Amino acid sequence: MPNWKDLFTNKDRRGFPEVVVPLAQGSAPQKPKDESDSSPDRASLQEKGASGAHGTTLTLEALRAEVEDSIAATGHDTVYDRKAKVINRAVQDIGMGRYQWGLFILCGMGWVADNLWLQGVALTLTPVSMEFGVSETESRFATCSLFVGLIIGASFWGIASDAIGRRPAFNMTLGICGTFGLAAGGGPNWVGTCALYACLGLGVGGNLPVDAAIFLECLPPNSANILSGLATWWSVGTLIASMLAWAFIPNFSCETAANCTKADNWGWRYLILTLGAITFVMFLCRFFFFTLYESPKFLVSRGRQDEAVAAVQGIAYKNKTTTWLTEEILNEIGGYPEVNKKQSLSTIEIIKRSFERFSVQQVKPLFRTKRLGISTILIWFCWTCIGMGYTLFNAFLPQYLSANSTTYETYRNYAITAVCGIPGPLLAWFLVDVKYIGRKGTMAASTAITGVLLFCFTASKDPNIQLVCSALESFFQMIMYGVLYAYTPEVFPAPNRGTGSGIASCLNRIAGLMAPIIGIYANTDPVTPIYVAGALLLASFVAMIFLPIETQGKQSM
Repeated sequence: MPNWKDLFTNKDRRGFPEVVVPLAQGSAPQKPKDESDSSPDRASLQEKGASGAHGTTLTLEALRAEVEDSIAATGHDTVYDRKAKVINRAVQDIGMGRYQWGLFILCGMGWVADNLWLQGVALTLTPVSMEFGVSETESRFATCSLFVGLIIGASFWGIASDAIGRRPAFNMTLGICGTFGLAAGGGPNWVGTCALYACLGLGVGGNLPVDAAIFLECLPPNSANILSGLATWWSVGTLIASMLAWAFIPNFSCETAANCTKADNWGWRYLILTLGAITFVMFLCRFFFFTLYESPKFLVSRGRQDEAVAAVQGIAYKNKTTTWLTEEILNEIGGYPEVNKKQSLSTIEIIKRSFERFSVQQVKPLFRTKRLGISTILIWFCWTCIGMGYTLFNAFLPQYLSANSTTYETYRNYAITAVCGIPGPLLAWFLVDVKYIGRKGTMAASTAITGVLLFCFTASKDPNIQLVCSALESFFQMIMYGVLYAYTPEVFPAPNRGTGSGIASCLNRIAGLMAPIIGIYANTDPVTPIYVAGALLLASFVAMIFLPIETQGKQSM
C-alpha cells in the first residue's frame, strides 16, 4: 500500500527480474503499413508478446532501425526521444492485460466524475434558485462557473502532468474535486456556491486529459477500440447523479420560491455532499487500492531511467507476462549516461514541449494534405457544435422537464433517461468494427437521430412523450460520443495527435461554456435552446458525412 509521500514522488526502483527475457525472445518489428492496409488480426496481436510465439527474432539492429524510422517521422532526435520509442515498443509487446483493465476502471472513475458533476450541478439549479432568490434563467450562471473551472483545470493539469508526472496529477485531480465538492454542499450564498462549483471544476477538469494520457500510454495499439467503451463511464456518472437527485431533491426541497429557507431546502445540499463523498472515495480507491506506475516516458525525461525500466517490468509482472526491456537495451539505443550526460529534460523544457503541441509547427502538419486538412476542420467543427448542443439540452434538461411535471416526476424521468444512455457506448464498441458501417457510419447515424429527437422533444408537452424522446436521445447521444472519442485520435497523424485532439477538446469546453450564456441572454422562448441544440447536432451530422477518412480496419497514420 502506498504512503502519502508517494502522492508526489515515486522512489521505488524495485525491478522484476523474473519477468525479463532475452531480446532474442521478443517479437520482430512490423514494417510500417500504408494507411489503406488492414490492421493485423486482433486476436493474434493480443496473443503476441515478448515470448516470441510467432517464431520471429527481435534483434538490437532491427529495434534500432525501427527507432530510427520513428525518429525521422517526428523530427525530434534526442536521448529522451530514442529511449521513449524503445519504451513504447516494449509496452506494445507486453500487450493488454490485468494492469490495463485496472486502469480502464480507475480512469473510468475520472470520466464518471466529469459527468457526475456536470449533471449534478444541473440538477441543483432549480432548488438553488429558490433558496438564494435568483431566477431560473440566472441560475444557469452556476453551470458557467463550473465550466470556467473545467477549462482552467484541463489546461493546467494537462501541462502539470508533463511537468510533475502523471501519477500525482492522476491522484490529485479527484482529491481536489472531492474536497471542494464536499465544501460546495455548505455553500453559504449564491456567489459562494458558484465559486465552490468553479473550484471543484479545477479538479474534475483535469480528469479527461490526464486519465486519457495515462490510459493511452499503456494501451496496445491493437486495443484502440476500447476507447469507445470509456464513454460508458460517462453514462454511469449521469446515472449516479440522477438517481441521487431523485432520492433527495423531491423529498427535501421547498415547494415554491416563496419563503424558501435553507432549513427547508436541504435536498440539493444532500446531493452535492453525497457526490463530493463519492468523488473522494474514488480518490482513495485510486491512491490505496491500485499500484499505479509512473509513466515510463516521464521518468526517462527526468533522467530516472532505472525507475522507467522498473515501471515497464512492473506492468509485465501485473499482466503475468514477460518483457525484454532492460537498462542495457535503453543505453544501446539511446546512449549511455556517461557518454550523453544530459539524460533528462528540465521542467522548463517539459513545459515548452507542452506548449509546442499548439504551435504553428505542430498545427501545420494537420493540414499537410487536402484530405487531412478537411478532416481536421470538420472534426474541430463537430466537437464545437456538439459541445454547445450537448450543454444547451442536457445541462438544463431538469428545467425543461419541470415545466410540465411535478418535482418527483422531473427527477424520476431524468433518472430513467440516464439509465437509457448506458448501453449506447457498448453498442458503439461493437458497431465501429462492423463492415460497411464503421466509425463514420455509426457516428453520423447516431448524431442525426439525436438531433431529430431533440426537435421531437419540443413537439409535445405530454411528460410521457418527452420522457420517451429524452430517453432515446440519451441512448443515441452516448453512441455518438463513444465513437467521436475513439475516431478523433485515430484520424490524426501520430506526431501531431496530441495537438489535434487537444484543440478539439478545448473547443468543446469553450463551446460548453458559451452554451449557458446563450441560454441566459438569448432565451426569448423556453424551447429556443433546444431548437438551437438540435440544429447544431444536425450540422455536425452533415459535417460527419463529408469526413474523407474512415479509420475502421486501418492503421493509425
